[in-house]
Amino acid sequence: MYRFLLTPRWWGINLFVVLAIPFCIFMGSWQLGRFEDRVDAHETAQQRSAPDEQQTTAPLDELLPVDKGTSGRLGTARGRYGEQFLVPDRELDGKRGSYVLTLLRTDGGKALPVVRGWLPISAEPPAVPTGEVTVTGALQASETQSTEGVHAAGGLPSGQLGMISAATLVNLVPGDVYDAWITLPVAPQGMQPVPPAAPQGSGLDLKAFQNLGYTLEWFAFAGFVLFMWFRLVRREAEAAKDRALGLDPV
Repeated sequence: MYRFLLTPRWWGINLFVVLAIPFCIFMGSWQLGRFEDRVDAHETAQQRSAPDEQQTTAPLDELLPVDKGTSGRLGTARGRYGEQFLVPDRELDGKRGSYVLTLLRTDGGKALPVVRGWLPISAEPPAVPTGEVTVTGALQASETQSTEGVHAAGGLPSGQLGMISAATLVNLVPGDVYDAWITLPVAPQGMQPVPPAAPQGSGLDLKAFQNLGYTLEWFAFAGFVLFMWFRLVRREAEAAKDRALGLDPV
């Protein structure tokens, strides 16, 4: 009854099924792996968004350049505070205010942007600390025009900064500026600490759920191929049985 499976036509069908099902399973597993990687990256970023006292610290230069692996890590630097800027229109806990950004002139001569805290609207920023200091804060990548809250249009008053980036600061201060910044976990009195943001591409965004959707599609297609093969075999077997009984349709 099933001798038809050995005919050239069915050899082609069988070969397609044998190749299609493993391919679909492989692609589905690959997409699932991409989704799991994004979930792991998201969880790691969330953990680093709230650094605790037990998190290991490292010299700043060892963590650069900033990537998904180093964003949120606690970095240390030593130097003297210099110029200070307000970064306006920044939201924290549902309230509008400003970041207080102070440049740390490191021992190597390069300036590190340090966000010392968040300040409510109309509040006066604290004085810049004097003398040599050692700071420890969560490392962040330079902001871009797509970063939430940035003021990229320009036109801000003197002493204010619309975007925390080396490209913006090099036009305002002398010398080299780190292409990164840190936010302190403990803010001076009158301010609140600014929590570090998760790196771009580490969240459970649309792309992550696209990977999950593609996973289901590939597995569903593998099941569909197998279902159609069984259906064709069953129909062919029934037709062969009818022919054997002399019930071959006209």
